[in-house]
Amino acid sequence: MTKLRNRLTGPSALAALAGVVAAAVVLAVAELLGAFFTARATPLFALGSTFIDFTPPRLKDFAIATFGTNDKAALFVGMGLTIAVLACVLGIVAYRKWVLGVLGVLFMGAVIVACVVTRAGVSGVDAIPSVLGTVAGLVALRLLVAPLWRLKESKPWPESPADQAADADARPGNEGASRRRFFAAAGITAVAAGIAATGGRLLGAARNNVAKAREALTLPAPAKAAAAVPAGVQSPVPGVTPWLTDNADFYRIDTALSVPEINVNDWELRVHGLVEQEVTLTFQDLLDASLIESHVTLTCVSNPVGGNLAGNAKWLGLPIRDVLARAKPKDGADMVLSTSIDGFSASTPLEVLQDGRDAMLAIGMNGEPLPLEHGYPVRMVVPGLYGFVSATKWVVDLEVTRFTDNKAYWTERGWSERGPIKTMARVEVPKSFAKVPAGKVAVGGTAWAQTRGITKVEIQIDNGEWTETTLSTEASTITWRQWSYEWDATPGPHYIKVRATDGTGQVQTDQRADPVPDGASGWQSVMVTVQ
Repeated sequence: MTKLRNRLTGPSALAALAGVVAAAVVLAVAELLGAFFTARATPLFALGSTFIDFTPPRLKDFAIATFGTNDKAALFVGMGLTIAVLACVLGIVAYRKWVLGVLGVLFMGAVIVACVVTRAGVSGVDAIPSVLGTVAGLVALRLLVAPLWRLKESKPWPESPADQAADADARPGNEGASRRRFFAAAGITAVAAGIAATGGRLLGAARNNVAKAREALTLPAPAKAAAAVPAGVQSPVPGVTPWLTDNADFYRIDTALSVPEINVNDWELRVHGLVEQEVTLTFQDLLDASLIESHVTLTCVSNPVGGNLAGNAKWLGLPIRDVLARAKPKDGADMVLSTSIDGFSASTPLEVLQDGRDAMLAIGMNGEPLPLEHGYPVRMVVPGLYGFVSATKWVVDLEVTRFTDNKAYWTERGWSERGPIKTMARVEVPKSFAKVPAGKVAVGGTAWAQTRGITKVEIQIDNGEWTETTLSTEASTITWRQWSYEWDATPGPHYIKVRATDGTGQVQTDQRADPVPDGASGWQSVMVTVQ
């Protein structure tokens, strides 16, 4: 026990703690000062966004498959642990060789600054919080390491309180006092860092009134309202996903660690490139335009077989075909590169945005302004394509171009250029590994094949015959369709498989494929135990 205590309170261990506290100072000071600069310029968000930018597709797919919509929280936890480990190392290095510690801190500061200034919409001035945070962290590290230099020759921790007192008096330079001074300084510095970080968050929130502006926004009535939802769209099986997805439950997968907060008075959309006439739209232009309303099901390309990265909502927006008609794309153009304010881009086939589907610049979701995390004030909604090539949130730029001339964010990272949604069916009730009673068991779920529709869903128990299920009413071919089935279950373990047929007569393929590069495929198989 004494040896363990000595190790935990020895100079090297305390130096590691000094490094962690100094790192906290760097982040806290940058957070506080960052309230007066671009939100995306804070070190944590800049480092996290840079990590995402360089994440290989399969690692991204693994993170989403493992953590789902909590992937960003998992990233922050991983970043926190990584920063803590590096800070421990720098603290020990600074204790043993101050010059090397300084160089290490300056190098890490340079990395942070580089990550900040390379973010979309961030200027060189936005590096100031990170620079000053690095300086403050270096000062804090010096103040915390200095008392430890006097502990280098200290003895092991004494056994008894009496020995401790005697030993403290006997130690050269009174290392016991130095140790106490260290803990006092570290505690005060850590508390100050916490106050600074909290103050920065509160100050930033106070200076930004975007959330309040959103709450006060009144959406105009659409020139073309959404078709009435027919009766019977919801599967009668209890526990099946609601046909209309609530905003709070709608999946969120994007590259933004810090949700962009955009003032509608500052928002503009530039339409340019291979066009006869450049077009610039303001948010007021959208409010004054002839808007349409439509129920559209969106699906993420990272959705695994049977996954829940899909949602159905009622969207309000301006048809993109109307915007393109004003810009007049030139011959030879075949793609629109849409770009978010955070730098994300998507490559959407030009013909998809000009045909009769309800592709739109959406400003409303389920009867209210877009939630901030779902693209407020404006995002793209394109039926029939996975989001990575169509559903750009916080969109500020549309460039009419060619696939041969430009690459989108995920295309550069190994994903496909075009992302038509594959036919998919999933079992939602009963859940995998569920235990159900013998007899009549209700089975249900959802299927989708946006723009083609679903005409049949079949179920297979173990290796038996494929049997048609009962389809719920179809609202449209651009929304998902639910299904139900009554199963006469017998005791024992069983496997339930499901497959769908789309409106063209194509049966969902049984060939398994990973989400990379153009979406997962295969039949879902659910194992249940009948008791």
